[in-house]
Amino acid sequence: MILDKETAYKTAELLLQIKAIQLNPETPFTWASGIQSPIYCDNRLALSYPAVRNFLRQEFVRKIEERYGNPEVIAGVATGAIGIGILVAEAMGLPFIYIRPEAKGHGRKNQIEGKIEKGQSVLVIEDLVSTGKSSLKAIDALKDAEVNIKGMAAIFTYNFESATSQFKERELDVFTLSDYKHLVAYAKTTDKFSDEQLDLLDQWSENPQAWGSN
Repeated sequence: MILDKETAYKTAELLLQIKAIQLNPETPFTWASGIQSPIYCDNRLALSYPAVRNFLRQEFVRKIEERYGNPEVIAGVATGAIGIGILVAEAMGLPFIYIRPEAKGHGRKNQIEGKIEKGQSVLVIEDLVSTGKSSLKAIDALKDAEVNIKGMAAIFTYNFESATSQFKERELDVFTLSDYKHLVAYAKTTDKFSDEQLDLLDQWSENPQAWGSN
């Protein structure tokens, strides 16, 4: 996952400011998976802040063009990445599609919504990467549609090794605007967290599944 340090810090700063990312080391959040976590991330909140969403859009466009040139289609992973994906597609003058977690149970039973043709080059947009499962479901749907997947770009990742290893196995090129490592590094430059709280944040990244279980 390719990260630009300046972009990573700025993205972390903005997401913390609007509380799209919340850090609470002493009273952890419980994810749907059961993982106890000092961080909760909902990047959809960025859509409600024009300056923040414009920054994310601009950074996505700049890095996509630098890394992949011009894909033919932008694909957002539903539902979190639909909004930012549309903004990126609009800025690049490209068609947009989105991928559902599962095919619909009625109508045309689509999993991919929008027009896509075999052989077209597609860049996938995610809002958040945790275990990577939802991202890989979207990738599988696109592969079934026989398109050329150029890569995937996400706003934020927790740096879970399970996700990184699965992306490598699939030979999926991924970059993110920011990640947990840079978020904690930025947090350490502020006066909002005590040394003890910062230690807890560091400890979580070492073993997220076991953290908070004692």
